[in-house]
Amino acid sequence: MAETDQLPPEFFTAPEPGDTHAANKRLRAAGCPVRAINYPPGGDAYVVADYETALKGFSDPRLSKQVENSPAWFRELLEDSSPVLIRNMITADAPEHTRLRRLVSRAFVPRRMALLQPRIQEITDEIIDAFPESGEVDLMEFAFTLPMRVICEFLGVPIEDRPELHAWGYWLSGAPFADEESNRQLKLASDGIERYLVDLLDQRRSSGLGEDLVSILLRAADEDVFTNDELVSTLVLLIIAGHKTTANLIGNGMQALFSHPDQLELLRSKPELAETAVEEFLRFEPPVYRGTLRVATEDMELAGCPIPKEGFVHILMDSANRDPEAFEDPDRLDITRASNRHLAFGHGAHFCVGAPLSRVEGLVAFPTLLRRLRGLELAVPHDQLDWVFDNSTSRGLKSLPVRYDARLASDTLEG
Repeated sequence: MAETDQLPPEFFTAPEPGDTHAANKRLRAAGCPVRAINYPPGGDAYVVADYETALKGFSDPRLSKQVENSPAWFRELLEDSSPVLIRNMITADAPEHTRLRRLVSRAFVPRRMALLQPRIQEITDEIIDAFPESGEVDLMEFAFTLPMRVICEFLGVPIEDRPELHAWGYWLSGAPFADEESNRQLKLASDGIERYLVDLLDQRRSSGLGEDLVSILLRAADEDVFTNDELVSTLVLLIIAGHKTTANLIGNGMQALFSHPDQLELLRSKPELAETAVEEFLRFEPPVYRGTLRVATEDMELAGCPIPKEGFVHILMDSANRDPEAFEDPDRLDITRASNRHLAFGHGAHFCVGAPLSRVEGLVAFPTLLRRLRGLELAVPHDQLDWVFDNSTSRGLKSLPVRYDARLASDTLEG
């Protein structure tokens, strides 16, 4: 049974990641891995803290992603504040989810993403070429610029529209129950990006389809009869997830390396470890720390905890990823870790469709930064790093100030 006292909403807005991991450890050690939480405020809601129950939760058909299964007050809030977000695969169950996921899955297969790697390398080097020859930069600017340029190019979106898309994505990645001003900004962002994408789709139809993702989706829509609203909502999802998740992967991963100099030197000397390093960064400090909301379609139990119909369930991936029952020495960063079955991208039918792209971007970014920026190190004490703690499901750094002795040429063999 879950303990009777609720976790406060502030559980999701801890002051720093160390406190978050310590709190998760206490939850896992409490005996029952499922605990009640007052979030969304006023609703029946629960968190899942351990790996085994997280796997079950991800796969349990009684835990729905369909907005129609949520309480009426929550549906109305979503429909009023961010209607553009609730017409895609992340808010659908089978068979609707299967149909909508098919719309994009063909574009994100690992084989296709691997073919993008040379272009991602070019973009990475172009961004680093704009760094000063030595000195200090905010690495989070790089972390956000790289995936946004990649997703804009992949979608066929003009690069000059990147700042506006980034601003819309910032508000749309939050939740509709923060405060009145946030809700107002969320609605403005929802309306703005919807108008932009409707125009983009109309322009692409009239000018002729190419090989970009928007064209691929339009062809798929013609074949499978998807609505324009579903296309727009899917594109919004790809823009938000396509840059923020990778930005946090890069920022969180570099911060983890700075906190573990031995692992930084190991990756610098052996860039071939980038693949296992990326998986370890995803496990150790995941860019998305909890799953998007799931709602019970009936009265049920999860790990012995009763969950009422319309109860919300938050699956804590960052906690499951450090469960000692699933990972040996889970609080140790080990970029050589094998059989890394982390849950950073979820699990089951809703496994992140954009995971292959994010992995390839990380595979390029980490070794390139370490190879080209000689003497790269954190420019401030670790305890002065400014982390984002808000009501979204993602967690990352506001800034990551670094310094380096020299910016080497893109074709250098030195580290």
